[in-house]
Amino acid sequence: MERPMPRLFLIRHGETEWSLNGRHTGRSDIPLTARGELQVKEKAHLLVGKGLTVDPENLCTVFVSPRIRAHKTFHLLFEHIPNLPDHILTEEVREWDYGVYEGLKPAEIKEKSPGWAIWKDGCPDGESVQEMQDRVDTVIAKVREYHRQYKEEGLNTRDVMIVAHGHFSRVFIARWIEFPLHLGTHFNVEPGGVAVLSYNHNSLAEPALNALNLYATIR
Repeated sequence: MERPMPRLFLIRHGETEWSLNGRHTGRSDIPLTARGELQVKEKAHLLVGKGLTVDPENLCTVFVSPRIRAHKTFHLLFEHIPNLPDHILTEEVREWDYGVYEGLKPAEIKEKSPGWAIWKDGCPDGESVQEMQDRVDTVIAKVREYHRQYKEEGLNTRDVMIVAHGHFSRVFIARWIEFPLHLGTHFNVEPGGVAVLSYNHNSLAEPALNALNLYATIR
């Protein structure tokens, strides 16, 4: 029997105080709000479990950002099942490093640098556009190799998950579907939202976006 197409679940961490007020949160370790934790717990029972969208038996591995807001989101998603899935804490899926703009709101940044746009300018003393693209492309290559091994060789299991951040996810979606990085600006990724990335026409050569912001609170 032919194996179903592999999938990637890309999940942004839940709400934080800085996500609420629009501050750029890169390397700062800001925790989830109480409401953010509750939102993740509520969606966990809809999303994760035997026979549900994310069936732990189908998860090959999970890449998790080491920032507490992402790490906590991961644990809350799986706390109602007996065992955590195999997972890797890795800086490869951390948020865009905002450099001197860390902790600032967009209006505050534009006071300092009129006309600034992260999608074309990157971040001084942080990550450039090219550095961000290279990092995300490296993660995509790893995910696609897991998928290839499953689909073509019968190794691993069907699904991979990443628990990460807003700008990271927007860049990732753009690059997954082979768009230029700057088109990530057109994908809104809400706190706690789930994106599903897979392929069209039963072909690993046709990466696709299957769903965006599942179970998220849409503002």
